[in-house]
Amino acid sequence: MQPLIDTELWLAHKRRALAHPIAGADFLMQRAAEDLADRLDAVERRFGKAAALFCQTPAAVEVIAASGKVGDIVRVEADEAFVGPGNGVVTPLETVPFEAESLDLVVSLLSLQAMNDIPGVLAQIRRSLRPDGLFLGAFAGAGTLAELRESLLTAETELHGGASPRVLPFTDVRDAGALLQRAGLALPVADVETVTVRYDSLFSLAADLRAMGETNPLLDRSRRPDTRRLFARAAEIYAERFSDPDGRIRASFSIVWLSGWAPDASQQKPLRPGSAKVSLKAILEKPAER
Repeated sequence: MQPLIDTELWLAHKRRALAHPIAGADFLMQRAAEDLADRLDAVERRFGKAAALFCQTPAAVEVIAASGKVGDIVRVEADEAFVGPGNGVVTPLETVPFEAESLDLVVSLLSLQAMNDIPGVLAQIRRSLRPDGLFLGAFAGAGTLAELRESLLTAETELHGGASPRVLPFTDVRDAGALLQRAGLALPVADVETVTVRYDSLFSLAADLRAMGETNPLLDRSRRPDTRRLFARAAEIYAERFSDPDGRIRASFSIVWLSGWAPDASQQKPLRPGSAKVSLKAILEKPAER
């Protein structure tokens, strides 16, 4: 598989953001953590051992612990800077460092979008889960930063006669559901929530992206130094196409949620085609009773 993302650069951006935190810039992670709490609350069972994979902050571990449904929690990160010495497992990004059937719950928040081999990571997660173990993951999906992508593409084409990739090629929710099935997870569910955030200008959005550690990590990014002229023109286009009546611009963040279970004989299974005892036609043709 040809890699698209410079994962070492992505991690460097994350380390820089960690070293220079800006209050409120972690709003997407906080929202994902709140959603995780709701999803765990809806699961009526306990988990012996859980892993939080590459979540970059303690938010996921804190939510898992607060649920009261997990006995042992392991935090896994790709750099010691995210966990501190002795507080978790450090392993290369895209590596799930657990034996087969050793976990009951795996959670991943806002990192899958930066991985080159999402199918491979999901397959490793599936392998690490005990029968009837649960995977819950959230990542930035298709539609995220669509306005920024269009504005930069248009501006660079105007000024230079062509454009280089500047925003990640995010995965669509339908493709995400297919990836769960491909990994061998049962009862797969993929859903998406789009969050619209308003900013004063493209430059305010860019500042938030730097504070998140989510600036351009693509291997095919242009090595040509960016110019003020490019971003000034992109900001103009952004304001022309994606602003509200008060002049503020909109930025979309589409968060795709995945859930799937390691197969187990106790799980519900769909009926065999043709095994129904009553036809849909008969039900539809039956007169309604008052």
